[in-house]
Amino acid sequence: MKHNKAIAFILFVLFTFIKKDNFAQNKDNTSAYLFVYFTGNAVTDESIHFGLSWDGYHYRALNKNEPILQSNLISETGGVRDPHILRSQDGRTFYMVVTDMTSNKGWNSNRGLTLLKSEDLIHWTSSVINIQKRFKNQDSLLRVWAPQTIYDPYAKKYMVYFSMKHGIGPDIIYYIYANNSFTDFEGEPKQLFYSPTNKSCIDGDIIYAKGLYHLFFKTEDETIKGLKIATSKFPNKDYVLDDKYVQQTDKPVEGAGVFPLNNNKGFILMYDMYSSGKYQFTYTKDLKNFKVVDQDVTMDFHPRHGTILPITKSEADRLIKKWGDSSFYYSSRNPVLKGFYADPDIIYSHQTDSFYLYPTSDGFKNWSGVYFQTFASKDLRHWKDDGKILELGKDVSWANRNAWAPTIAEKKIGNKYKYYFYYTAAQKIGVAESDHPNGPFKDLGKPLISEFPDGIHNGQIIDPAVFHDPISGKYFIYYGNGWMACAELNDDMTSIKENSTKIITPDKSFREGSYVIYRKEKYYFFWSVDDTRSPDYQVRYGYSNSPYGPITIPENNTILSKDTTIGILGTGHNSIIQIPGKDEWYIVYHRFKFPDGQKMGDEAGYNREVCIDALYFDKDGKILRVPPTTKGIDPVKL
Repeated sequence: MKHNKAIAFILFVLFTFIKKDNFAQNKDNTSAYLFVYFTGNAVTDESIHFGLSWDGYHYRALNKNEPILQSNLISETGGVRDPHILRSQDGRTFYMVVTDMTSNKGWNSNRGLTLLKSEDLIHWTSSVINIQKRFKNQDSLLRVWAPQTIYDPYAKKYMVYFSMKHGIGPDIIYYIYANNSFTDFEGEPKQLFYSPTNKSCIDGDIIYAKGLYHLFFKTEDETIKGLKIATSKFPNKDYVLDDKYVQQTDKPVEGAGVFPLNNNKGFILMYDMYSSGKYQFTYTKDLKNFKVVDQDVTMDFHPRHGTILPITKSEADRLIKKWGDSSFYYSSRNPVLKGFYADPDIIYSHQTDSFYLYPTSDGFKNWSGVYFQTFASKDLRHWKDDGKILELGKDVSWANRNAWAPTIAEKKIGNKYKYYFYYTAAQKIGVAESDHPNGPFKDLGKPLISEFPDGIHNGQIIDPAVFHDPISGKYFIYYGNGWMACAELNDDMTSIKENSTKIITPDKSFREGSYVIYRKEKYYFFWSVDDTRSPDYQVRYGYSNSPYGPITIPENNTILSKDTTIGILGTGHNSIIQIPGKDEWYIVYHRFKFPDGQKMGDEAGYNREVCIDALYFDKDGKILRVPPTTKGIDPVKL
């Protein structure tokens, strides 16, 4: 019997150790991110919502952006705001705290907060605490805002901190410890931090890193409504202010949320630009210097004052099973480039056995960019920024504005390769050459094409596309806006063959963005329809037996257009890439910034992103419609 008890005890200890170790591993091996937020100032928006990301930059709403809890069941006022979530020290439990408030009753109307607890992120228990009723000497209390929780290793308790305003005094950040069951408080609220200028400070957010507790807070009553940091060696006292603002905008902000990236390569500081109706994300390595990374961030929801918690894949799986679907397992691969780019041209370089993308540098008001850069990849999925390759005014003497819509040709001359880069500048077409696909490129010194073709008196001389005809071995260049012209290039690739220019506009739908490929004895012509500022910007195609046309227009020839069900708009100006030695094709195009382009108006037309999706032909050679995706493509194998 003693022997059996000893074995049982050993098994118990071993099981306990393994269980604790598993929790520790789960805590350390986080691979996803849970965004907890509310959505607005209407009572129906003052509720807890969940969003999910695999990389900390691209987020999708769970539960179709509906609340995961009913506010009227967990609050005194009927609404909750400013949710903050924390994982327990052993990894087994999750704590959430929220402001118990509805803004329609006024900003000085609430007196409390709600504590929530869960073992699985799905099922939550809650406790409402009205500070004014719960504690003495709170008669002058006007509001209790933005609670958060952190573990205090000295007290070995969970510390809840929040701002309170009494009478005509400023908002001050207080703290108090939760009981073991996280259903109530122990002791009395104590002052944690107040502004040395005797101004209000709210929205505290504490993160422990680099041996210090960093308290981010909003300067509520200051002229600049921004964020500052105070630091301490202790979570509950002795905070010293670093008296400078850390937000990277001149717009008012609040609701700081700091979280570590799962790759241990830094932190994200995000905040609510509440007067602008959007969030801003910044990256930092040292919690002192911050860089805006909004161009890398996408969300299909519009959050207000929330927080982000790193979670494990099993926890993400559980959330998806409850409030998502299989599409959540596809990390966003579109856009393929970080930042704003448009009019992408793509080639495969036989010199380097790599793919290269050449886009318009976008994000400049009214398409006012002045430089080009290139990106390299081995698999069409992972792209490396190879930097600027040509800058107007610096590398180009004859133009200093409107660097648009480039295209490139690789030509083997003897045992070496040469690269010819054609581009739009000041509504003319130039050419520069190099010995390498990422430059440096030397400009011709004058435009290649600067005059309208015979018979053309309107539109623009823009959007060149170069094509190598595998049958004749000749190179052709296509261009035009409102009309499509084709011209043969001389062997030097930097001049046009005399009397070779011909107008081959396919039909009245043609706007711009010509592109040509050859497949199975057919020449396929692609073009863009409508205006690049329009959500209906789209790609159509036709085919011919010759690089000069005439072009046959098949029925239902739109192959790429918007998908309003997922918020993808303005899909157009494409190029096409074939995987060497395979009948495998991909379409590269731009779209409006996702998802913000839906509300940007004309500005969406110069805040565009580059995407790649698969292109398929049926057995008769017709091109199948391409559904634009956020999923993108898997890495290709050469």
